[in-house]
Amino acid sequence: MRYEITHRPSYALLKVFLEDGESITAEPGAMVLMRNVQMKTTMPGGFFRSIMRAAFGGESLFANTFVAEGKGEVWLAPNVPGDITYVPLKGEKILVQDNGYLAHHGDVSVGVEFRGLGGFLSEGDFTWLKVEGEGGVWITSYGALEMLTLGEGENIVVDNFNLVMMDSQVEYEVRKVGGLKSALFGGEGIVVDILGPGRVALQTRTVDGLAQSILPFLPHEEED
Repeated sequence: MRYEITHRPSYALLKVFLEDGESITAEPGAMVLMRNVQMKTTMPGGFFRSIMRAAFGGESLFANTFVAEGKGEVWLAPNVPGDITYVPLKGEKILVQDNGYLAHHGDVSVGVEFRGLGGFLSEGDFTWLKVEGEGGVWITSYGALEMLTLGEGENIVVDNFNLVMMDSQVEYEVRKVGGLKSALFGGEGIVVDILGPGRVALQTRTVDGLAQSILPFLPHEEED
């Protein structure tokens, strides 16, 4: 198996080239092109993950697996403009924002990481996907994607919506920042305190920010 990522960072496209019998699993709707592959729809991670994502994320219960018949080829793209990067897995576990997962390969499982009340406060990020095993995962961002490697005891504070991925061993805490005035007028509300060591992936834009930017230009119903 080999891959290449083109048109980055704004409109990244993942091209995966498969040998006979090799496979890749991707989010539904991500496929742009396939050649000499058999596609089958699966429910990865088991019934529990499906219930959680449906209940809290409003997302599809299924994923698509592409199996090469001879030399195969699959092109994948995320739903929003942005970048794609590959994260190798050698038995470790990473946590990935639902919207940040694009595809994976190898002996890799995808499940749900319960975040508790802190996750509930983060406006929809009640759960994160936990991805672990031997192989690799492609993650995606809205806007450019920055990968940071934190040293032992190194601390950063990240806006909730900019966080895409982190290693499972990093310590994190979701909290509100400032008071009501800050939340209403300061442009910030929920942040994540992250303590290394470990890798952290950030996106430079957020869909929430885009929605807030275009909201004033949308037509409004006049009150009677």
